[in-house]
Amino acid sequence: MTKTDSTPGSATLVAVDVAKGHNEVLIEPPLPARRRHFRVANALEDYERMADYLRGLGPRTVVGFEATGNYHRPLAHFLHRQGFELRLIPTLALARTREAMHNSWDKNDPKDAQVILHLLKTGLTQTWHDPLVSGTHDAQELSKTHHQVALGVRPRNFAG
Repeated sequence: MTKTDSTPGSATLVAVDVAKGHNEVLIEPPLPARRRHFRVANALEDYERMADYLRGLGPRTVVGFEATGNYHRPLAHFLHRQGFELRLIPTLALARTREAMHNSWDKNDPKDAQVILHLLKTGLTQTWHDPLVSGTHDAQELSKTHHQVALGVRPRNFAG
């Protein structure tokens, strides 16, 4: 079960649906301001523009995203280095909530950003810990290697 992290009502909430080429971003500032939606390319210049924009919205910004393959890593690392609070949305929670909210398995980026925002508001998130910063990257790679070895995967020319 996902540990519930309460999200402060005075924070600006940012939902990011991460993809290979670009990310769908949905921003909900504290009331009475309106939501804003835009796309951010996976490029440093776009990341910098987004960070500058988010800093201008207020002192507290919480960014939520789903870990999508390895595509989320550059953006998450960048935003973490910029000082934003990051929350991870578990994949299963996103899928089940999307199905419940939209009564469909239909998946698209703007819809997923809305679901991520909903999960941020309800606090059904995990705190993001960057593996490079927290020093767990090597342990993760060792774990992946151990998994492959335990499966019995051998190189083709392995004689033995």
